[in-house]
Formats: sequence, C-alpha cells, structure tokens
Amino acid sequence: MRVVSGELKGRALKAVPGTSTRPTTDKVKEALFNMIGPYFTGGLGLDLFAGSGGLGIEALSRGLDQVIFVDREGKAIHVINENLKSCDLEGKAEVYRNDAVRALKAIQKRGLVFDYIFLDPPYKKQQLVKLLEMIENEGLIHQEGLIICEHASDFSLPEKIGKLAQTRNEKYGIIGITLFNVDGNNEGEV
Repeated sequence: MRVVSGELKGRALKAVPGTSTRPTTDKVKEALFNMIGPYFTGGLGLDLFAGSGGLGIEALSRGLDQVIFVDREGKAIHVINENLKSCDLEGKAEVYRNDAVRALKAIQKRGLVFDYIFLDPPYKKQQLVKLLEMIENEGLIHQEGLIICEHASDFSLPEKIGKLAQTRNEKYGIIGITLFNVDGNNEGEV
C-alpha cells in the first residue's frame, strides 16, 4: 500500500495486521479519487472505518486540510497513528477509537460538517443505509459535499436516502463505489 498521488505520492503505508481489515487497493483508490477530485483546495474529511487510514491520508496528500479518522479496532488505530507519523500528518488529523454510530453522534454534538465522508464498512456487516440516514438527518455533510461508499460490487444502495442522491456507481471487480451528495447538487456527476 502506498499514497497514490499528491504531496506524499509514493509514500509507503502500513496495513493493519490480520484479516479483520481489508485495505482499499491502490488501483481502486486511484479510480475513486479521479471520480471525486482528483485534487482538493482544502476542506474537512471523515474516514469512518478507517482501517490503516489509507483513504484519509490520500485525501490529505491531495489537498484536504484535515481528516478525522475513526475505527473501532485497536490494531487499526495503532497503524493509523504510525502511518500519519511516517507521513508527517499528525497536525492535520484526529484519530478516534469508536464504532461508527457513536462516532457520528459525537461528531454531531461537536457541530462538525464535512466536505468528504469516506464509508468503507466491513462488507459482511453492511450498514451503509443506516449510516447515510444518520449523516443526512444530522446534517453532517455540506451542501456541496460528497459521501463515498465502498461496498461489495453485488450490493446496491438506494437511489435516494432522504435528501441524499446517488450520483455515481462504479464496479471494480468485487468492489463497488457509490457516490452520494445532497439532492440538487450535481458535483460528482459525470
């Protein structure tokens, strides 16, 4: 695993040991960021189910100002912190050990609103619809923001969830990527 592009291009990233975490491949990461960027001029991101932190670190490398990383696994938190340190990004990141639902509730209490939210939950414990409903209900995404969902390619998400509208869906082998934004905003469409 490595940073694919941006300021930290080529920087190696550690993976979480064991089989409980499935890192996004460099090929899928590159395709995903080409869909949503590929580069940014600032902004706040949330990497929920962060694993090794690869998506959030890639977003920072490509220009986001700050990313909040959340994972419930202690091993993942350790690896995220190691990867942030090796990339000299500690000042641009917050890292929390928490489950996704409790993390979203804590974020809502802080009044944070994101430009990009990365959701890459374990495929077998799919809870994307519930998380998207929470994000929409709590107003955690900016009007111009994008939510990026990674899931099994044989899994389909609804076209609309509250005010969120699906703008793009792509498949890369066994991996599916679905983008959502606030209805009425065409950013992210191709």
